[in-house]
Amino acid sequence: MDIQTTTRTELIDITDRVRAIVKEGGIKDGICVISTRHTTSGIIINENERGLRNDILGMLESLVPENKSYVHNSIDDNADAHLRAVLLGNSAVLPIEDGHLVLGTWQSVFFVELDGPRNRSVTIKIIGS
Repeated sequence: MDIQTTTRTELIDITDRVRAIVKEGGIKDGICVISTRHTTSGIIINENERGLRNDILGMLESLVPENKSYVHNSIDDNADAHLRAVLLGNSAVLPIEDGHLVLGTWQSVFFVELDGPRNRSVTIKIIGS
């Protein structure tokens, strides 16, 4: 799945796209692995509410400030993005039951951009029967 991000940090809800891929896969029961191959992005599951999305980005800025003197910045000036990605992780695994992605009432799947804007790629792997 290709994603075009538009700002340096953002949360992009990819739930509907993941659900469509699961449906196309034809798997009745199994798991769906969602991963990003980029070291300055993440995959998370949380509620898609504007205030909470802003709070998540604010938390990342508080924990790993952008304008700090990181050693890696001498190479690429994006150490904060790498460090934030470490906190978030690069994948999520969700169950598939009766052909549907299993999420809680308020859960959504997000691609988290930490060093955009960029063209990104998310891999979806469906395993099951």
